[in-house]
Amino acid sequence: MKRSTSLDTSISKSNNEYKNPVEKFISNSRSPIILIGTFLLMFGAAASFYFLQPYFEEIYLERMNTVWGSVLVIIGISLLIVKISFLVYILSLYLRYKVIKPVSDKQLPLCTVIVPAYNEGELVYKTLISLAESDYPMEKLQLISIDDGSQDDTWQWMKKAKKELGNRVSIYQQSKNKGKRHALYRGFNLGMGDVFITVDSDSIVKKDTLRIMVSPFIKNKECGAVAGNVRVLNREKALIPRMLNVSFAFSFEFIRSAQSTLGSVLCTPGALSAYRREAVFNCREEWINQTFMGQVSKIGEDRAMTNMILKQGYKVFFQRTAYVYTNIPERYKNLYKMFIRWERSNVRENIAMSKFAFENFREGSKSGTRILLLNQWLKMIMAYPALFLMLFFIITYPVLFLSSTLVSILVFSSIQALFYARKNSILEAFWAYPYSVFYAFTLFWITPYAIVTAGRGGWLTRDLTKKQLKKQQIVAAIPS
Repeated sequence: MKRSTSLDTSISKSNNEYKNPVEKFISNSRSPIILIGTFLLMFGAAASFYFLQPYFEEIYLERMNTVWGSVLVIIGISLLIVKISFLVYILSLYLRYKVIKPVSDKQLPLCTVIVPAYNEGELVYKTLISLAESDYPMEKLQLISIDDGSQDDTWQWMKKAKKELGNRVSIYQQSKNKGKRHALYRGFNLGMGDVFITVDSDSIVKKDTLRIMVSPFIKNKECGAVAGNVRVLNREKALIPRMLNVSFAFSFEFIRSAQSTLGSVLCTPGALSAYRREAVFNCREEWINQTFMGQVSKIGEDRAMTNMILKQGYKVFFQRTAYVYTNIPERYKNLYKMFIRWERSNVRENIAMSKFAFENFREGSKSGTRILLLNQWLKMIMAYPALFLMLFFIITYPVLFLSSTLVSILVFSSIQALFYARKNSILEAFWAYPYSVFYAFTLFWITPYAIVTAGRGGWLTRDLTKKQLKKQQIVAAIPS
């Protein structure tokens, strides 16, 4: 009973359900300073537009009097129109989105949940316990966890979960680290379920999450995969998770809701995804043997599986009420490594998707899916021009660059902030602004770098440092 209460409490805090949000907000002494500083910057930039308007008009006229200047202005305005048009299109899809309601116990199929783990320690134990406490019928639920050759005490925590849960969970250990894709592949081969659900080993699910994830497969025969709703579990521990919490909410609840209306969610997240057994087995061998530029693919297993299922003609949906709370990096170095991995995967899978998206890959309208893909390509194509343009303006017109960037952040981040505030905490919504400033000035290089290094396939974020390894060895040497 204590264990269940503890898990429910951790989820409740992550879901912004504490008793006094004002006290919680103020208790972090850095929060007001960062937010006030951010708004001073942005409003200062807005004020500069007003007071320096003659100067900016002079620059504009000077640029328009040159061929290259006028071309750049026209391209900039055109891209802005395209971006706004795409946002309006996504909004129209979002407004039509509907969650597929959960089915009864009798209708639920046999479900296999696979939890791959590598250097996760105690987190994998918490993940398995939260899954076992789901309201899914025990006789219809198969839990499998695979230790992918961890260097820490992950296996010990998995054995602890096994000891407590007994036959409700099966645990396996890879002889060496082969990568998440191979751990999932083993789970697919061992699984008996009609539906596979994959959950990251640093994640906690709500009690009704599994039921909600499985229901679309029962109600829609065209459903091949389902994406869950990812929220940040450790958002109270550091500034980066706190900032990303708002971004995650917008990315999943707005963007993926819109994509789901088309039946074309582009990526089922590793933290929580569900797949039809038949769809997985149709592409299982192609997926495990996937290569890029002659190298075996070790990253992007979630986007790759989504692509291969879409290619079969299935639809991929998003279940907004299927929550999973997952840990994200708390330090800048680990954060940019995670983003690099994601962007490299996007580069690879955008290429793979382009090979079938413009063909007759499924019945019905396909134009919406193609628009989503073209938007992905636009981001990639403009990565280098945008980078060079940014450097040009920093060197030639630094005041104009800084003020225009901050004003743009003020405008576009307000969309995310308003979206988050409508369903969650107004105070937490303000973190959309510092995150946008943080990304614009410290993570702008991610996409250009990922494009040029797309052939690299390292996971980047799960290897233990020498210091951590030494600590693990000392702990292991202590008699229990």
